[in-house]
Amino acid sequence: MIIKQLSIFVENKQGRMAEITRLLADSQIDIRALSIADTTDYGILRLIVNKPEQAMEALKREGMTVSLTNVIAIAVPDCPGGLNKAVEVLSAEEIGIEYMYAFLNPKRETAFVILRVEDNERAIQTLLEGGISLMRSEELYDI
Repeated sequence: MIIKQLSIFVENKQGRMAEITRLLADSQIDIRALSIADTTDYGILRLIVNKPEQAMEALKREGMTVSLTNVIAIAVPDCPGGLNKAVEVLSAEEIGIEYMYAFLNPKRETAFVILRVEDNERAIQTLLEGGISLMRSEELYDI
């Protein structure tokens, strides 16, 4: 139920994203989802990849600042309000969401949502009790 997410410190300079994606491609690592939050000088690139430990090693070898973070992945219907039920379930139990990002899987008419919450175990239990589908890492890595 826990998914490993890479968090990479990225300087805002020309070619930095190309460098990171080239390194991952050369290492035969497939990006499944990504999000970037930035400021004027730097950003945090968050990635879900098919081989998170190998990706972290490859990036660190090149001197990049990278860490692995435990996140949760859920599957929600790709329709208006599809995300709302999961958010309401967490809110009702006062489980805060630090950040989230999503991507579509058109083969399943489903949106996958990556969540970083205050307490993963409590959130997992709450989501399951609320009827929300959780993704296993293998499902996500093999999309």
